[in-house]
Amino acid sequence: MKKYLILLFTLPLFAGLENLQLQQALELLKNKNLELKVSRFEAQMKEYEAKAATGHHFGQLDVTVQGMRSNDAGNVFGFKLSSREATFGDFGAGEFNPADPNVLSIQPYNLNYPEARNHYQTKFSYMLPLYTGGKLTEYGHITESMHQMSQFDTKQLLNEKIFQTKKAFYDISLVENYIGNLSTILKNITRLENVVSTMKTEGYAQNIDLLEVQARKAEALSLYNQAKLNRELAYQFLSFLLNTEVSSIERISDMAPIPTVDPKELDAKNIDIQKALLGEKIADMAVGLEEANFLPTVGAFAEYGSADNQLFNEFEQKDSYTVGVQLKWNLFSGGTDYANLEKAKVNRMKVQSQVALAKSGIKLKAKKLETEIRGKDADVKSYKKQLLFARKVYENYQGRYQEGMVSISDVLIKQSKELEMLLKLLTVKNDRNTKIFELNSLLNSH
Repeated sequence: MKKYLILLFTLPLFAGLENLQLQQALELLKNKNLELKVSRFEAQMKEYEAKAATGHHFGQLDVTVQGMRSNDAGNVFGFKLSSREATFGDFGAGEFNPADPNVLSIQPYNLNYPEARNHYQTKFSYMLPLYTGGKLTEYGHITESMHQMSQFDTKQLLNEKIFQTKKAFYDISLVENYIGNLSTILKNITRLENVVSTMKTEGYAQNIDLLEVQARKAEALSLYNQAKLNRELAYQFLSFLLNTEVSSIERISDMAPIPTVDPKELDAKNIDIQKALLGEKIADMAVGLEEANFLPTVGAFAEYGSADNQLFNEFEQKDSYTVGVQLKWNLFSGGTDYANLEKAKVNRMKVQSQVALAKSGIKLKAKKLETEIRGKDADVKSYKKQLLFARKVYENYQGRYQEGMVSISDVLIKQSKELEMLLKLLTVKNDRNTKIFELNSLLNSH
């Protein structure tokens, strides 16, 4: 009873989705795949980097609150000046005696040995770049382009995962058909086994014939069990992709439809080409960024604050401000800026060549896949005919064996040919589907 209770409580943990449709699987993939989630987080971080770069155009406003206490003569006098409280007495005016002939050598005690004083200063500082030679603008464009690049990376990863999900569906459907065919073959072998056993009883067959049939049955059963294990692995991989346990799918055709390839559409939609074109734009921006090093930068700043020996005391009565403009222009850097500019220009030419290479390479790959798919289609048709023929021959030889016209070895050789054709048909269908999904990925079509 205890075992049954344990089983009852553990069953729901392993229950998965039943009869999952391909479209439902693709929706689950987009929402739950962990790699896609990580990629989207990466793109989101790039978006915030772009926003941070844009923020530099608006400058920076800081507030600083300082609290100090000192009996240093210079500090105390400076504190009083900042607080607008300095008096002649701070200079030792009370100790000044015009009649004293040594008046110039008197050291004012109040100035040299002041009492310790608190000093609280609140200051607002604002710095604004007025002109940077285009550096901030180009930097903003580059970070925004990097955000777009990360979005392309996410789309590319999505295409790859859609490719894998569709392939898993077609693989499962394909192996289901394979299992069905193997099941039929096993039934035929079992039927042959029964025939040979009967003929052996009647003295028309030898024991070696029966053993040979049983050996072939064991071989077919091994293929059958291996196919079921492959189906289980396909379900495990599909569950991993969807981050959801899947128990069964709604079977689809084991032959994926062939997409139509339009060269213009390929140029417009292929993600590798789009990334290459964006990389070319980024290379242009990088040249502009290096050119900005030869231009001056101009910035403005403003400060407003107040100071006193008490925090926020008489703020408006003791406030002050400072404004200014600064121009900075690097006139010589030992040729570093020039070398960096030339390097950026060379990189731009390299990226331009990469764009041309990407376009021609993608078109070549698409044509190669189309050709290979047509070849696989021809193979599928051929293997289907050969499989049908092998089955007919096997059935014919089985009848001839019963009539004593051929040996059991001859029958099993023909049956082996049927297995061979079935396996070849499975393999070529799988290869064909893989190439179709690769072509779909190139076209960025789902």
